[in-house]
Amino acid sequence: MVEVEPSALPDVKIVRTKAFGDQRGFFTETYNRQAFRAVGIEDEFVQDNFSLSAEAGTVRGLHFQLAPFAQTKLVRVGRGRILDVAVDLRRSSPTYGWHVAVELSAENRLQLLVPVGFAHGFCTLEPNTEVHYKVSAHYSAAHDRGLAWNDPALGIPWPVDAGRAILSDKDTKNPLLADLQISFS
Repeated sequence: MVEVEPSALPDVKIVRTKAFGDQRGFFTETYNRQAFRAVGIEDEFVQDNFSLSAEAGTVRGLHFQLAPFAQTKLVRVGRGRILDVAVDLRRSSPTYGWHVAVELSAENRLQLLVPVGFAHGFCTLEPNTEVHYKVSAHYSAAHDRGLAWNDPALGIPWPVDAGRAILSDKDTKNPLLADLQISFS
């Protein structure tokens, strides 16, 4: 069973799957194509990704890919907790430049569906956090882009200060939204 609810940005969806528990723990289907289609999620996922962040305060993002490799992402946490963020990059959208931030954790078992046209990133809230996500297009280095995670114009309430965030070298060089030459229609 899959339940879907809109987030603060209606095109970004919060996905909840039913867990069946007993004395051993629980079982849940994190993805079932038929069940997802029944609730209106039609994306065809072609790749599964996995990241481990050793330290709390690790920021990954804000990332997106350009067409024809633009990606919808279905994000969940297997261990730990993250603040998961999506930023609307569709210039024609009334919510262009707005963001949604949702806590995903192994405990709450929520997933976030981030559609094409949004930048995506997260900050780990616990050490040794494992993030799993499905994508609807294969990775293409030539189409890979980023947006400055801490752009003040975005107003994202990151749980870590810029001086303490653990970032890749690549993510320290992403442009501000005002300087982004790319958008989605």
